[in-house]
Amino acid sequence: MAENNSTVGSNGDGENLEISSEIGNSSNSNVVVNENDAAAIEAITQKVQDTLTVGGKKHKFWETQPVGQFKDLGDTSLPEGPIELPTPVSEVKQEPYNLPSLYEWTTCDIDSEETCAEVYSLLTNNYVEDDENMFRFNYSKEFLRWALRPPGYFKSWHIGVRVKVSKKLVAFITGIPAKIRVGDVVVMKAEINFLCVHKKLRSKRLAPVMIKEVTRRVHLENIWQAAYTAGVVLPTPIATCQYWHRSLNPKKLIDVGFSRLGARMTMSRTIKLYKLPESTVTPGFRKMELRDVPAVTRLLREYLSQFIVAPDFDEDDVEHWLLPTENVVDSYLVESPETHEITDFCSFYTLPSSILGNQNHSILKAAYSYYNVSTKTPLLQLMNDALIVAKQRDYDVFNALDIMHNESFLKELKFGPEDIMTFCIRKLQQKYSYVTSHIKVRVYTGGMKRAHPSRILDMQDDTLICKARKYNDWHLSTTHD
Repeated sequence: MAENNSTVGSNGDGENLEISSEIGNSSNSNVVVNENDAAAIEAITQKVQDTLTVGGKKHKFWETQPVGQFKDLGDTSLPEGPIELPTPVSEVKQEPYNLPSLYEWTTCDIDSEETCAEVYSLLTNNYVEDDENMFRFNYSKEFLRWALRPPGYFKSWHIGVRVKVSKKLVAFITGIPAKIRVGDVVVMKAEINFLCVHKKLRSKRLAPVMIKEVTRRVHLENIWQAAYTAGVVLPTPIATCQYWHRSLNPKKLIDVGFSRLGARMTMSRTIKLYKLPESTVTPGFRKMELRDVPAVTRLLREYLSQFIVAPDFDEDDVEHWLLPTENVVDSYLVESPETHEITDFCSFYTLPSSILGNQNHSILKAAYSYYNVSTKTPLLQLMNDALIVAKQRDYDVFNALDIMHNESFLKELKFGPEDIMTFCIRKLQQKYSYVTSHIKVRVYTGGMKRAHPSRILDMQDDTLICKARKYNDWHLSTTHD
């Protein structure tokens, strides 16, 4: 169980990225790296090493937990099923785990305005930031209540840590119950999220004991499986995915450093590139209402049945997660003008980010693609309508993961990959299976015809050597020895 810390920021919108398939010779660059670049180089080096070195890094905590281990990858002799069998609830540890002496456990009542405000403040000031410390998730109190109070939730799974003397909330972790179908079996599990420790206390090793404590409380409800997401490689992912971004307000995104002007692009050309129609084009496209819950549930269940691992939603779940809530979640559907049948569905949730250190802008308003089902309307058209309504409502960017069938519309609708470095390395891994021999990535700035090699990345024996001043607006060609 770990922190949900997918990167908020972006290095570009994709039009700046070219990966050449040319295999040829390249010469070294004599770029001098000054001290100011050292931190950036170290960060990007670590990021790539984390991506490439799956089994080489030691995970002191996770290697003691009942999770899949890297050493077991590919072992077909392991039986399918739980890693650790359930034990009687009466045998579960009844007392909380010990915290350092200055701290105490608290259960955070999200219904309480005071407590919810404390949680909001902790997350706003200490939760996930992008790698360059330019953006930080800014969960609203309404969003937190939506995310943490699904049908059948347990208040005891909303766990905080306070300073004993001052009662200040300094850490937080949560779990919510979820029915997940794995193959043909529906499993009740916990989804772990919002692991956050105050920045000044990150040397106190609070996170492992917090994970153990939420695990203990989950076990007390006779639930024995859990899932989490992380922005780093931990033992062991069952799936990986990547965020893609679609500019809705490109000028603002460029002004705040979320994205950059593409090669040979002006601001006016960029604004024109991302311009959307004033109104939606699909007949019968409208906002979801309470009366639509049964039809949307049927659509969603049928769609999700094709996946090996998927939520097992009932009408209560759909009403909670998908019925529109102002500034939290928006859902739209297509109702046939002739038959009044609900044929298609799309949705997105709202998660703004605080913009750090910018005098002109303080909030980046982001929409995140949620569940989308297309049976009659082409998915490309349906999602273009979703972009249009998001633009109408003054969102700055529309984000989507490359999961389900999202990849079918991402490039066509001008989405760009989240993190150019990770994107490039993935492409190289796909091309060469795994980086064991010498792969050299030549990085260019500007257009390819007039580009000059400004930085070289060498990957050999899982070691990345960076010579760089910046790493935005990449144009790449590769050689393979």
